[in-house]
Amino acid sequence: MEAKNNKKTIWAWSMFDWANQSYNLVITSTIFPAYFVEVTKFNAHGKDTVTFFGHTFVNTVLSNYVLGLSYLIVAAILPILTSIADYKGNKKSYLQLFTWLGSLACFGLFFFKPGVGLEIPMICFGLASIGYCGGFVFYNSYLPQIATPDQQDAVSAKGFIYGYVGSIIVQVLCFVVVLAPQLFGITDEWLPARISFIMVFVWWIGFSIIPFRLLPKGQPNVGSQRYNVLTGGFKELAKVYAKVKTMPLLKRFLASFFFYSVGVQTIMLVAGNFAAKELHMSEEALISIVLIIQVVAVPGAILASKSSEKYGNVRTLVWLVAVWSVVCFCAYLITYSVQFYIAAVIIGIAMGGVQSLSRSTYSKYLPENIQDTASFFSFYDVTEKLSIVVGLFCFGLVESLTSEMRNSTLALDGFFILGLIMMIVLLVAENRIVKQAAAKSA
Repeated sequence: MEAKNNKKTIWAWSMFDWANQSYNLVITSTIFPAYFVEVTKFNAHGKDTVTFFGHTFVNTVLSNYVLGLSYLIVAAILPILTSIADYKGNKKSYLQLFTWLGSLACFGLFFFKPGVGLEIPMICFGLASIGYCGGFVFYNSYLPQIATPDQQDAVSAKGFIYGYVGSIIVQVLCFVVVLAPQLFGITDEWLPARISFIMVFVWWIGFSIIPFRLLPKGQPNVGSQRYNVLTGGFKELAKVYAKVKTMPLLKRFLASFFFYSVGVQTIMLVAGNFAAKELHMSEEALISIVLIIQVVAVPGAILASKSSEKYGNVRTLVWLVAVWSVVCFCAYLITYSVQFYIAAVIIGIAMGGVQSLSRSTYSKYLPENIQDTASFFSFYDVTEKLSIVVGLFCFGLVESLTSEMRNSTLALDGFFILGLIMMIVLLVAENRIVKQAAAKSA
């Protein structure tokens, strides 16, 4: 068994985040959303409707449905993946499988251009999402194997920093190709974006070779499992759910987390389509906006951490969710690009805070001496993935029914309001318990 806290192993682990965040920025947030809107409009002679396996959809509705379906698939197989990662000890093989799946799917997007049917490109789009999310399950499961508990926070932060820096670099490289194609002798207006998809493939799989070679294979734990790995994960989730029902604060937090995550995660996934379609913003503008969000997210997380130290996690989350709700409503009113830039800055600050505090708050509500932390965090991940599915399908359905994407932002705001109300209820309950504990000790 390899010793923990090995610097070389931790570096290799961090490089996986460096590698796969290229997908997150280029494919889900910036270049592909803008490119998809333009190509589908070109194919439909300026209209927003597209044909997919004989059925007609609004272009952005289709992309939201495909992305939502990919997250639903991940949520369905996540318990199985977690069970395999925990008990079989062959996590590196599955890490490689999902990484190759996602990166090759990005390569397949290169062949998506005007005049090409949407079936294969949309399948590649969905498979890329599954590869990215599936790989992260096994990537995260390495943390307790490579670092001791007292070092896990620092190691986890290192992975985040590597992912942040790597995504910025590959985004800037793509930005150069898209913004100045003449420097490379490119005259085809559709080619720069397609080259960026190839760049994601090369970056993702190229740097993933480092963790593939240096990370340990895994630690088998078959002896502790008395049931099949294909059903064991679901049984573990059922046990966690039964325990959650006996924990009033954790139960209230998860309910609030689900509803505000519907809004947070969906906004991050559809912002590119909204900017391209409603505000007619270029790929260059979208790239700059996402870079702004990435930059301000870090101080946002720091500010949220400082606030939680002074005012507590739940009170800070109440303010953060309230900010998200206001920004989501304002999105309905946005008509100019400068307004979207301002909203992006606010979203970036709130995003960094709400993501970092949500996970730490959940962890704090777990019993101190709990043994099955992997199962509890699998439950957390499934909750988050299902919230994404609900958000994407809701967003797409409202746009489909009303033919107006702005109306979908109002629907999302309803989820924020529900999450905010539940978070306030949690704050009241937490304060009551604290007062009761203080009275007993007095």
